[in-house]
Amino acid sequence: MDNSARLAQDKVKLSIGTKLVTIISVIVIFSLGSISALVSWMVREDLRLVAEENNFDINRRAAAEVQDSLTGARAAASQLIHSVNVMGRGSQAALDAEFFFFSQNPRVVAVVYMTGPEKNVMVNRSHFLAQDLDPYLAEGFFADNQISLLRAAAGESITLNASAHFETAFLALFFPFQAPGFTGSGGVLYMSGNLIDSFGFGVNQSFMVNYRGDVIIHSAFELLAGAVNVADWDFIRNMKEAAEMSRQELIYADFNFESPDFLTRYYAAFTKLPAVGNLVITGIEHDVVFESINATTRRNIFLSLTVLFISVMFIWFFSKTISMPLKLLTWAARSIESGQFDLDFKFKNSDEIGILGSSFRKMSSALHIFGRFTNRDIAVRAMRGDIKPGGLHKHATIFFSDIRGFTALSEDFTKTFKDQASDKIVFWLNHYLSSMVECVEKTNGVVDKFIGDAVMAHWGTAYASGSPKQDAVNCVKAALMMRRAVMALNKEHGRGEPGNPRIQIGCGINTGMVTAGQIGSELRMEYTVIGDPVNLASRVESLTKPLAADILIAEDTWNLVNDSFITEEMPSVTVKGKEAPLRIFAVVNVAGATKGPRTLADVRKLLGIDPPDIEKTDLNAEEKKYKIGAATK
Repeated sequence: MDNSARLAQDKVKLSIGTKLVTIISVIVIFSLGSISALVSWMVREDLRLVAEENNFDINRRAAAEVQDSLTGARAAASQLIHSVNVMGRGSQAALDAEFFFFSQNPRVVAVVYMTGPEKNVMVNRSHFLAQDLDPYLAEGFFADNQISLLRAAAGESITLNASAHFETAFLALFFPFQAPGFTGSGGVLYMSGNLIDSFGFGVNQSFMVNYRGDVIIHSAFELLAGAVNVADWDFIRNMKEAAEMSRQELIYADFNFESPDFLTRYYAAFTKLPAVGNLVITGIEHDVVFESINATTRRNIFLSLTVLFISVMFIWFFSKTISMPLKLLTWAARSIESGQFDLDFKFKNSDEIGILGSSFRKMSSALHIFGRFTNRDIAVRAMRGDIKPGGLHKHATIFFSDIRGFTALSEDFTKTFKDQASDKIVFWLNHYLSSMVECVEKTNGVVDKFIGDAVMAHWGTAYASGSPKQDAVNCVKAALMMRRAVMALNKEHGRGEPGNPRIQIGCGINTGMVTAGQIGSELRMEYTVIGDPVNLASRVESLTKPLAADILIAEDTWNLVNDSFITEEMPSVTVKGKEAPLRIFAVVNVAGATKGPRTLADVRKLLGIDPPDIEKTDLNAEEKKYKIGAATK
């Protein structure tokens, strides 16, 4: 899996910026919200107490004003009735008293009294005429409400709505009347405009209903003109039935009595007027009470959102100074995890993250240098846990190669370059080995080690292609790629150029069961393979020189790949420790290839290898490379 894929797989769910924004948002919302809520609650409580107290006070004053107005009108009317009775109805003195009464009580527009079956009406005709009203309307009203006069004579005090009859704001008060030698009932027709004006006091709304639920005083004249009765409204009934003479509560009501389905919350206070059976109600809408604090709360919310937005923007940009370096560190860590140690990145931060990034960059540089001394792919796979400690049996293909005549070439470098020979030969050898390693890695092989000019590699160990056959095919393909790479290198090297001599290599390949694993000590360990197939691959490689072939494969490998490549069988070799001769094959080309050599002779011609004299060559002598001589004295 490459680095970008791993980064996509390990994509973070919540970035540092998101976490910081979330934390700051919670803190800002909690702190500002808590303060706003606490202040709002405290202010609301204060507003509620003040509103209730003010509403209750307005209700008491409205009730007192009604009581005073009606009591004063009743007292004045009683005095007039007594004077007229004493002076005699129709006498000049009585007429003067009547005129004086209406001039002193302009809000009383008519007076009625009964002293038995006879009913007497006194009307302020000048007022009626000034209002373009017929004075006889008063007599008609009292005639229509004869029953109220009779009930007043029985001891009741009754207040009625007279606005519907006169089409102007009037109320009527009927009361019992007693004087020395005189008993009966009286009544007054009273202009209620002044009471209506005082009842509509600012945001507090007051109104009055009588004993039977008729609206008598209300700021909405249409209710008076329409003779509206509200006895069926729940809050009116509850107040009339209440044991208290006055009380305040939060109710759902409609003080305009328009619809019982759309009620508003009111702080409502009521006062009973027991003398006339009236109920004075004063209320203020709940939302009106808290309108100011609600507006303040909305402004606080807007301010909080503004502060939150500024904080989020600040934290978001600030988090970039943290998240971007951390993302760079994450990329570097994933790159190292995937085996890419040669990284070039710098941090501008001068804080702890900058120090961490600088240390990480130094570690990356150290790992890059260290990776050149070890098998990087194996180290990365071991780091990921793909390779476990211990050994495993693997059906692998083993590869050995070396440069023909390397010892002589080294001596030529020394003779030619003297003190600079070491640098020259290392540069030349590294250039060659780089090409060989690339061939191994492109075919999923593992470079085990370099032994001077020799290369040891294997397939089917750390990486598996799916089958031993495919691993063997990949190994032979790598050898053919090395052949082409050496030819390309030789084209770069001029003939007779001492710093870039031409190269010929020999490759030996064998397949079999080996033990693969991390072998070494606690201080140093390497991933390698051991077993008889390894030794045999090395011996096959040593036969490439006497057999004049650049790529030789043992019989076990040939059995797996013979249908994939053009091969020629070579003379058999008896290997030490083996009873049966070993069959060996030279690899010519890929099967079905349209270009390149078709025979081993073509290969030798292509590479400039002289054919061997097989009859004079003792192949088994390779198993006896050393002759032990007698000790000298």
